[in-house]
Amino acid sequence: MSNLSIEQKMNVSLSINGREVEAEAEPRKLLSDFIREDLGLTGTHVGCEHGVCGSCTVLYNGAAVRSCLMFAVQANGSDIQTIEGLAKNGEQHVLQQSFTECHGLQCGFCTPGILMSSLEMLNSGEEPTKQEIKEMLSGHLCRCTGYTGIIAAIERACGIKKCKEGDN
Repeated sequence: MSNLSIEQKMNVSLSINGREVEAEAEPRKLLSDFIREDLGLTGTHVGCEHGVCGSCTVLYNGAAVRSCLMFAVQANGSDIQTIEGLAKNGEQHVLQQSFTECHGLQCGFCTPGILMSSLEMLNSGEEPTKQEIKEMLSGHLCRCTGYTGIIAAIERACGIKKCKEGDN
């Protein structure tokens, strides 16, 4: 058990989007707040702060996690990927391209979390079924018009099918 008070800070050293970072954080600071406030990466959104809406999802050592359910100090020594790390060299990731082409982008609040969970699915190398995509999305709340475009975008990124007939 640590003897730190709540005002004391601890060192956090981690890799975020391939960049090594060292910073201090209060022991109870959430990873989502650390990413947004201390590292200035505001693409990770914070919605419910209870792990229900999924908007704060990041990859933690390759696994999709709700960053509002972790303390920053728990991420010490880990590899974190946020939405800012998805595009490389100015080129959109295939998921970002698919979301644009299949109209999976709506207001955009939930999109970063959905993209990060989709990235975990894509990185698994397995071809998910539509039902598996729906199950993954069940951890993400979108209050816009629905999930049809989002599902089509994930299917397209996974190489399962086109957005609509006639698309390349």
